[in-house]
Amino acid sequence: MKVAIAGASGLIGTALTKVLAERGDEVVRLPRFGTAPWSIAGADAAVNLAGASVAGKRWSAKYKKEILDSRVLTTRALVELKPPVLINASATGYYGGRGDELLEESAPPGSDFLAEVCKAWEAEAARAPSRFACLRTGIVLSAQGGALAQMLPPFKAFVGGPIGDGKQWFPWIHIADEVAAIVACIDTDLAGPVNLVAPGIVTMGEFAKALGRALHRPSAFHVPAAALRLLLGEVAEVLLEGQRAVPRKLFDAGFRFRFTDVNAALADLFHA
Repeated sequence: MKVAIAGASGLIGTALTKVLAERGDEVVRLPRFGTAPWSIAGADAAVNLAGASVAGKRWSAKYKKEILDSRVLTTRALVELKPPVLINASATGYYGGRGDELLEESAPPGSDFLAEVCKAWEAEAARAPSRFACLRTGIVLSAQGGALAQMLPPFKAFVGGPIGDGKQWFPWIHIADEVAAIVACIDTDLAGPVNLVAPGIVTMGEFAKALGRALHRPSAFHVPAAALRLLLGEVAEVLLEGQRAVPRKLFDAGFRFRFTDVNAALADLFHA
């Protein structure tokens, strides 16, 4: 196959490019949006993983606009190129903070900023003239970077632990399963929203304990919610609210996860 990828240099894009190339597919790495014209001529599918980071800096009004535009405008540009198949990123943030509610793909959206971004993002993908899938991805676990890399310093300094009270749900997925699920969306008839999360969901507290075990470090030091809000502002809510998302469509499609247990996933990443 010939697959065009926007965001090919990111964490997920790099891993996806490697897997597609290894199986003999031709990968077209699209340049950063706005820097050069895009061409997906002859492509069998387009994958859009582009978007400004939602973590790492406070959300000013200007940066909120960048978060939104970097997702909506890239998706719009790909839709206008009429790919035979569009696989478009989204996030479990679509659901907002929902407590213990089980969230399959049919669940309604939330109403916070990230939920509104995901709704607009997916609405653009839904304009595709052919099959499209929206990847409602959770926290991708990878030894190469991403959210996990940001969690490591306090653990390595022996002061790691959960964020907030640790009771919020932590929808995770191993990078290998993330990529395999994207490939499944390319190869099969999966369409519409697809939750890309491991079936063995845990709370933030349980994840912190698992990470501590994998690193042979303690995990008893909570990061107070009030301090996090003071430091990060509105961004803190992303860390303090979780989604109890379940991969119903992947289950129904017969997808087989390599990692359903968070301890096994972390042991694989850190060779524990």
